[in-house]
Amino acid sequence: MENLSVATFGGGCFWCIEAVIQRLKGIESLKSGFSGGFIKNPPYREVRTGRTGHAEVIQVTFNPDIISYHDLVYIFMTSHDPTTLNRQGADKGTQYRSIVLYHDDEQKEIAQQVFEEVASLYEDSIVTELKSFEVFYNAEEDHQNYYNNNQDSHYCQIVIDPKVQLLKKIYADKII
Repeated sequence: MENLSVATFGGGCFWCIEAVIQRLKGIESLKSGFSGGFIKNPPYREVRTGRTGHAEVIQVTFNPDIISYHDLVYIFMTSHDPTTLNRQGADKGTQYRSIVLYHDDEQKEIAQQVFEEVASLYEDSIVTELKSFEVFYNAEEDHQNYYNNNQDSHYCQIVIDPKVQLLKKIYADKII
């Protein structure tokens, strides 16, 4: 357990990013929650208004001997649209912004490198926010492991399934 690292990402609805990242080899734990804002311990009902400054994020504990931070950022950046400001699909507002919250200078440098690497994959400029991590607040229990617990829901089938299928197609060697 000494070799584990932590990463924090937000790419729109945390259910989508959670469903993709939790399928990767080397992920030890993952929680959906909120970060990047100014309200302490906000409930989902307040974060979704956009007035807390928080983004919906996931916090991932991973084994860097199995999956690198570089690979995590790369997969994150290619599993959502990092070129839309404060929006992913139908979800609009600062709470749905694309954000990487780095935990140290090395993560910051790696994230910047990945941003440059993936820029050519997109027609528009990357607007993903890169910010120093400060604090993470867990979302309520019904938001945890959402895709796995609700695969029959319309949202999961229409929005999340295509992201999971793309992950399986492109990163087959990195998934469980």
